[in-house]
Amino acid sequence: MKRAIQFLTVLALTLVIAWGVKMVFFTEKDDESEARSTFQDTTRPGIIPATYLPVMPFNGPDFTTAAEKTVHGVVHIRSEFTRKTIMYDDFFGPFRELFGHPYGGSGSQVYTGFGSGVIISNDGYIVTNNHVVESANNIDVILNDRREFKAVLIGTDPSTDLALVKIEAENLPYLTFGNSDEVKIGEWVLAVGNPFNLTSTVTAGIVSAKARNINILGSQGSIESFIQTDAAVNRGNSGGALVNMKGELVGINAAIASNTGSYTGYSFAIPVNIVRKVADDLLNYGMVQRAYLGVTIRQVNSALAREKDLSVFNGVFIETLTSNGGAKQAGVKSGDVITGINNIPVTTTSELLEIIGQQNPGDIVTVTVNRNGKVQQMDVELRNQDGNTGLAKKSDDFFMSDLGATLEAVPQSEMNKLRLTHGLKVTDIQDGMLKKGGVQNGFIIQEINGVKVRSKEDVNQALKNVRSGIIRIEGIYPNGMRMNYGFIL
Repeated sequence: MKRAIQFLTVLALTLVIAWGVKMVFFTEKDDESEARSTFQDTTRPGIIPATYLPVMPFNGPDFTTAAEKTVHGVVHIRSEFTRKTIMYDDFFGPFRELFGHPYGGSGSQVYTGFGSGVIISNDGYIVTNNHVVESANNIDVILNDRREFKAVLIGTDPSTDLALVKIEAENLPYLTFGNSDEVKIGEWVLAVGNPFNLTSTVTAGIVSAKARNINILGSQGSIESFIQTDAAVNRGNSGGALVNMKGELVGINAAIASNTGSYTGYSFAIPVNIVRKVADDLLNYGMVQRAYLGVTIRQVNSALAREKDLSVFNGVFIETLTSNGGAKQAGVKSGDVITGINNIPVTTTSELLEIIGQQNPGDIVTVTVNRNGKVQQMDVELRNQDGNTGLAKKSDDFFMSDLGATLEAVPQSEMNKLRLTHGLKVTDIQDGMLKKGGVQNGFIIQEINGVKVRSKEDVNQALKNVRSGIIRIEGIYPNGMRMNYGFIL
């Protein structure tokens, strides 16, 4: 009996202790379980709705100010182009007018392209990409407030893929130039443009790299030194703005790296310091004043360093020098490695081209070279492609009464496309020799009686020296079709 009482006492104490332990250690967990069961989807154990999760404060960058300052200064550009069918051109040739089909009539297809542009002055000057407006018959500009204007093409520069157009308007919102030399890798930037015909689209990213050469412009004199960013840029963004957090223009968006034609991670912008130089030249001279060191160059890498026994592993190797170039006159030698311009380090050909691309013929730059392991500096006077320091200017239109036509300089983009070195373009035909002979607008006169035509003086000289009474004119149409015309005086 005594043992039974002891057993029952111990059992009771055990139950009391167990109940106390439960109260101390499990009450809070049970309460939590009850609370969680109120919010959980009981059909999906472990899934907690967002309303239950704690909200953490976000202290990321604020893009609103930069976006507000820039979105109204970026425009939508619609360009119309005429594409001529090859079979039609080849069949009719110079006899189109006889069949009632003048050059550019039936047999042509009109198509439309879209892009973006950046207003850089309150009176309507707009920078865009050359490939957005090149060879366009009609250019329309749509502002962010939906107003629409006809634009006039001021000039193009295929070497940098830039163009300048003008609309007749006043008091327009415009973007201020920043300094692309001061842009840093990792810096936040915004891309502002009109992708997929959507107006006023802003995307954000960081500068991924600078001085990128992606080999898209093609010509030997091209300047490729792009700012690379991961801000989303798509079709229609071409010619739009890349801006910093202050809302300053630091680049013109030009290309994307994509196998699909849509954004997949990287985009590329032309640095604004080059944009400003090109826009100023097109406005003031009608063409870009390109400056040259007078050297042929190669990118230094480990293989070239071993081949040439160089003491440096980056920079720009000088292979040859032009006889009338500024570099040779300043004492630069073949085999030197350029490591800096104006005390700015140069490690790649793209960096060198970007710096020189901002200069004019006649400017003097300090070139730092490594020669056989020794560093030297020389002052080089930059020159133009002809080897002098003169500034060129696009020829004005002029009317030739003998030919009955207005002639003008051929746009550089067209010269590059047709691989021409000289010629004058027929832009307006009236009653006269050319019209009677079937010459059409757009024809590029390259030679008259064997005299190469580059200027009004060349045309006058060729016509003046006609002795047999026969004039032979050779040239090419914009579609690439070459023609010879003969006229009897």
